[in-house]
Amino acid sequence: MTDNAIEISGLKKTYAATGKSAAKEALKGIDLNIPRGSVFGLLGPNGAGKSTLINILAGLVVKSAGSVKIWGFDQDRNPRQSRAAIGIMPQEPHLDPFFTPAGSLDVQAGLYGVPRSQRRTAEILELIGLTDKANAYARSLSGGMRRRLLLGKALVHSPQILVLDEPTAGVDIALRNLLWQNVRRLNDEGMTIILTTHYLEEAEEMCDDIAIINHGEVIIRDSTANLLGRLDSKTLVITPAQDSQLPDLPAAITGKKHDDGTLSFTYQSGQTSADAVLDLLRGANITIQDVKTREADLEDVFLALTSKGG
Repeated sequence: MTDNAIEISGLKKTYAATGKSAAKEALKGIDLNIPRGSVFGLLGPNGAGKSTLINILAGLVVKSAGSVKIWGFDQDRNPRQSRAAIGIMPQEPHLDPFFTPAGSLDVQAGLYGVPRSQRRTAEILELIGLTDKANAYARSLSGGMRRRLLLGKALVHSPQILVLDEPTAGVDIALRNLLWQNVRRLNDEGMTIILTTHYLEEAEEMCDDIAIINHGEVIIRDSTANLLGRLDSKTLVITPAQDSQLPDLPAAITGKKHDDGTLSFTYQSGQTSADAVLDLLRGANITIQDVKTREADLEDVFLALTSKGG
């Protein structure tokens, strides 16, 4: 048994041509290892191939080439064991409107072959905060409750790996905090978490490692800390003592005046120093009331890498 929860090698997927569209190469030879016990971010713009990759892991899409091992089980040789090792919380809330949450979890557990005596329906309902809605029809649940029920369904067979596909898209802050609280608890208990999200601040806060996919290829895979260290850009945010305009700036510094009157100056720390920026302001007779520094964040890294990737 390796130290990786998932091992992907040479993974390709080409969707056949239809009458309306040409053949599409969605994945172009993905190589990716995801460590056990980590929270791993899978990021990329729309159409990058993330959903295809997740659907292959879930057994919903048949790959064109390559190999996938889930918790040490080869997906082709041991499809049942590999599928049992992973739980998927999908992006879209597809639920039977005539099942109650308790009934939905019970049926899902049955589909995975979990004996009735080993089902954790009450425990999972408590985890996702739906104990008081256990016997309400799913059609009566709010959108946020349905998202929580999707998480519960992904956990019924006690998987070692949990995939969260855009789990907080369109949900309010309270539900988002509840979901992340549950995710941290599950990860603390040893579960490997794979997260796709458009909220880059979530990935920056939650993920140990991140892979960025663009045009069906992994363009980078590294620790979150190393990714943030790839860009040496810094931004000084200046609050002037009185209303001030941007001074003339050299090519190495970009500036912007904001609606609240603050001035921001972005520069590469390897080429320009903060002192040089402050000297420019003093030379322009701008009195500084306050100054703050902002380091590059994951959004800066993401935009830089995906723009380079075409």
